[in-house]
Amino acid sequence: MRIGELARTTGVTTRALRYYEEQGLLRPERSANGYRSYGESAVRVVANIRLLLAAGLTTDDLRLLDGCLRDELTGPHTCADPTPKIEVFEQRLALLQGRIDDLAAVRDQLLDRLSDLRGQPARPVRPARAVAPHAASAAEPAAA
Repeated sequence: MRIGELARTTGVTTRALRYYEEQGLLRPERSANGYRSYGESAVRVVANIRLLLAAGLTTDDLRLLDGCLRDELTGPHTCADPTPKIEVFEQRLALLQGRIDDLAAVRDQLLDRLSDLRGQPARPVRPARAVAPHAASAAEPAAA
């Protein structure tokens, strides 16, 4: 399939697909006239790229996972040495958990303020959490 069809099928812009190619994440075949040609497996690759980028991984991280992008992200994988992949996932999971904790703290504060504004009794007190302790580290991608 050509780039426009892959874009329509996956809901990704052609610009994003070209970017994935520039980053070495998507490798189309080239026809004699230079047009990109993608196989059916490209749909899964693009879906995995989008999922992992949305989860907080970087394109550098995804290059480490290259062999895995063609697989389902659950179940057995045919990837080479899993060690770098495990390290990347563990680092990103820690960052994600930090962001989740930060967002939960902000949510709790907003709920408390809303209760105050409505004149409702306060919610039960939960242990205090610091707001945004992970914001600085989340901006710094892990070394690849």
